[in-house]
Amino acid sequence: MRSKPASLLPAAENFRDECARLSQLCQGVPIGLAILDLDLRFVFVNECMAAFSGKPVALHIGRTVREVDPGVAMALERTLLGVIEAGAPLVDLEAEVARPGTAGGSEGGYWLVNCYPLGNAEGVTQGVGLFVRDITGQKLKDASQDDLLKFEALLSDLSAAFINVPVTEVDGKIEQGLHRIVDFLGFDRSTVWRVDPDNGQMICTHSYALPGIKQPPAVHSGIVPEWEAMVHHGEIFKISDVDELPDSFRKEKEYCRELGGIRSILFIPASVGGVVVGFITFVSYSVKRDWPDVLIQRLRLLWEVFANALERKRADQKIQTALAEIESLKDRLEAENLYLRDRINVEHKYEKIIGKSDAIQRVLLQAEQVAPTDSTVLIQGETGTGKELIAGAIHGLSGRKSRAMVKLNCAALPATLIEAELFGHEKGAYTGASARQIGRFEAANGSTIFLDEIGELPLELQAKLLRVLQEGQFERLGSSRPIDVDVRVIAATNHNLLQAVREGRFREDLYYRLNVFPISVPPLRERREDIPLLVWAMVKEFAKVFGKTIERIPKANMEALERYPWPGNIRELRNAIERAMILSHGPTLVIDVPDSTGVVSAATLSLEEMERLHIISVMESAGWRVRGRNGAAEILKIKATTLDAKMKKLGITRKVTSKA
Repeated sequence: MRSKPASLLPAAENFRDECARLSQLCQGVPIGLAILDLDLRFVFVNECMAAFSGKPVALHIGRTVREVDPGVAMALERTLLGVIEAGAPLVDLEAEVARPGTAGGSEGGYWLVNCYPLGNAEGVTQGVGLFVRDITGQKLKDASQDDLLKFEALLSDLSAAFINVPVTEVDGKIEQGLHRIVDFLGFDRSTVWRVDPDNGQMICTHSYALPGIKQPPAVHSGIVPEWEAMVHHGEIFKISDVDELPDSFRKEKEYCRELGGIRSILFIPASVGGVVVGFITFVSYSVKRDWPDVLIQRLRLLWEVFANALERKRADQKIQTALAEIESLKDRLEAENLYLRDRINVEHKYEKIIGKSDAIQRVLLQAEQVAPTDSTVLIQGETGTGKELIAGAIHGLSGRKSRAMVKLNCAALPATLIEAELFGHEKGAYTGASARQIGRFEAANGSTIFLDEIGELPLELQAKLLRVLQEGQFERLGSSRPIDVDVRVIAATNHNLLQAVREGRFREDLYYRLNVFPISVPPLRERREDIPLLVWAMVKEFAKVFGKTIERIPKANMEALERYPWPGNIRELRNAIERAMILSHGPTLVIDVPDSTGVVSAATLSLEEMERLHIISVMESAGWRVRGRNGAAEILKIKATTLDAKMKKLGITRKVTSKA
């Protein structure tokens, strides 16, 4: 053994006697003191040291450190032996030792240790003095302060992350924040909930859980009534042990068990303008958690940062939605300025559909019946019969009349442009598409679209039209994003669509989808009694345009107009009236009646129509007399009863003539 000339004990022959005298002097010192011999057996222990080890003084004397307290031996045995061997003191050593705990266990503690070699007058080391101060409390206080500083730094870092954060990154930042909080504080899960302002449901929006921890349900609605009521009142709730909840929280206890056994829970609501908008929860499964006020206040501040960011995101979403609606309305207005003004143009300046014939009255009755519905209507009739006017009448009687009816003539555009006109296009969708443009279906959302000459629609577009009719969806050219629309479709054609289906020129499924409510507009030759009304309406219209006054039309001239078959229908009649008004120089209007010879070709009329026209022509020449000499039956060389039956079958109404 190395020896030192200096000694902490007075020179004496008997080391143990001096230790006994020292023990009397140091018994009341508030620092743990022990003297051990070279074998590390306790020679002296004061009461303070005994209290540190949790064993009485008597159990120390004569026993080694390892025998008395293995925890102390593990922490200090090498240190004590090192001081004895070196003969040099060791001061202010921090050592972590196992201290006696509750229920006979042990818990970690911290000692501040000073060790001094003890020798006699000759400098021979005979033992070691151990001075101990328990610094566990200070150590924990320092550690707690250090943890608090780290937690404050974490909160500051998380808060700074939300300064000027783009709304598109808010969700990701919150997920990262929950992850860091759970890891730092040792929670098992943290969840953000939004309170639906309409129905009060609590909707899970963000959640982070440790592996193996069950995630909460997507929606709370009556699952935990007590907690939900507290949330709506803006109350903070905390519990260290769910089993300690009173019986009124029965459903809350069941909820915690169903989610894998939640042990401790804390939730903090957040309010905006006095209204609770959401809350955040922190849960622990494995251990009971205390929820000190200082921790709750810090977590509340963090939650307010999260809640404010979420509210900013929701406000931005509302703004973006409003801007999108404004943009949509702007597009619609622009589209209406381009081609959606539902004005009566020069072709149809009179305000109402004119006619008193049974044929046109049947059509108007059908229009009134179908108008209040959203059913698709297929209007069939020859060119110039006024199919567009009937479509306008249906729209005007419908619940969609506040919006303009959108029109498109499927035969007026090249096949390559019809799709863009119907469904719109994105910028760059094709050569010349320099800007995004909405189509007519999108512009007609909430209104009616009139597709004239539907039989001319290319086959490849018929499938897309069918999809709009069936699903209310389409995509713009150059885009894959579906657009939902609510559009009523009225189609018109002067072709036999069923024949086109048989010939493979028109899709059968589209035909039946369009033909929900068919309306057949009669040609002018089948409503001759309406011709005088139409003529005078047109005369009145053109009189204003040309600044002329027309008082009469010769009777013979009007009868000639009634006899003419008008293959071009109302459009042809209108052209004849306009020409006559231009040429007129007085109050009497004389209208040139085209030569009817060969006007209506057999190629354009069915056998039934030809028969009908022939009977009408003969009846007119016979003054609408069926029987008697020079009557129509005699001219046709058939019985009068047979002629009556044929007229009834063909819908020919006998006309009563006057002698004026």
